[in-house]
Amino acid sequence: MLPKGVTLRGLEVFEALARSGAVAQAAQATGLSQPAVSQQMKNLEAALGVALVDHSKRPMQLTPAGRSFLARTETVLAQLRLAQSELTVMDLTHLSTLSLGIIDDFDNDLTPRLATLLADSLTRCRFRLVSAPSHEIAAALRAGHLHVAVAASTGEVFENVTEFPLVRDPFILVAPRAADTTAEEVMQRLPLLRYDNDQLIGRQVAAHLARQQLELDGRFEIGSHPALMALVARGMGWSLTTALGYMRSTRFHQDLVAHPLPFAPLSRTISLFAGADWSDEVPREVARTVRRLVQELMIAPAHAQLPWLQEDLRVID
Repeated sequence: MLPKGVTLRGLEVFEALARSGAVAQAAQATGLSQPAVSQQMKNLEAALGVALVDHSKRPMQLTPAGRSFLARTETVLAQLRLAQSELTVMDLTHLSTLSLGIIDDFDNDLTPRLATLLADSLTRCRFRLVSAPSHEIAAALRAGHLHVAVAASTGEVFENVTEFPLVRDPFILVAPRAADTTAEEVMQRLPLLRYDNDQLIGRQVAAHLARQQLELDGRFEIGSHPALMALVARGMGWSLTTALGYMRSTRFHQDLVAHPLPFAPLSRTISLFAGADWSDEVPREVARTVRRLVQELMIAPAHAQLPWLQEDLRVID
């Protein structure tokens, strides 16, 4: 049983205040007045018997107890929001066929949940789901083998294809935890482990490094994301991946450390693409569902683990 005074509203206020560090912004995010936000925090801290926020600093900062409680709070709220979103499932009962491709970055969490939601709605539909890297998904869409696809955007405009941006996914530097040093020192001491250049992400990284005029040892090219993260975890080198790619590699996290890029930032956009012959309503409905799922299943846990990602890793409404 929760201690008296611990309420859902109080948890939402705490989460908003932890993210913004300001009562005014927390009030705007929750739809409450500033005095109400302050009272909710007072009630929550009294109920728990511990200070969660250092109110003397501007912006406000979490206490050690607050940082620990925030991780639990975000997990609880994410599950509640996810449960709420599943109560308003998509109505796709009118479809007779749907071929959907999804970027393999979502394999761990989002794709299984989305497949379940679609199965509940596609009661009279012949349904095909493909998971693959972005370049394969894009090729299948252009060839007409997929009706709808979720993949990283190249920035190109494809004829007879509509794009719905979903997520801004920043690149980060991932290093072995055993190195225990700064990103700059890791880059000097260890080789770069690259994605295979046949992949879109590999070409994006290579182009960005070229723009930074960085000449790095490129003798390692790895086509498998899990294998790449495993090699970094073993101390074989460092790599550039995305925030969502890092979150996909949970089993290696104890041996990895993530850093912001120590040079110009880079991000990719993950979008939903639909053929022009598809009703606008269907891709928009799927896009809304994917945004909800990625926020609760991937972005919220990433923000809890790596707070410095909060401004860059976000859903695109």
